[in-house]
Amino acid sequence: MTDAVAHDCELDASGLNCPLPLLKAKMALNKLPSGAVLKVIATDAGSQRDFRTFAKLAGHTLLREEDEAGVYRYWLKKA
Repeated sequence: MTDAVAHDCELDASGLNCPLPLLKAKMALNKLPSGAVLKVIATDAGSQRDFRTFAKLAGHTLLREEDEAGVYRYWLKKA
């Protein structure tokens, strides 16, 4: 699948279980300027709920999410 959204940074959290994909994404977002887009790749099904909730609570924008054969991709725009 092609990249659906342009991004400034990419984090591959494949093979990591909850809560590590979210924790690593938070650390990566902390290093980015406001408005930057982080693409996260994860294989943990629980990450869907985690990223949706995190975006709402932290004020970030979940621009897009994809689920393809157990691989989850998220594009988060930093608040």
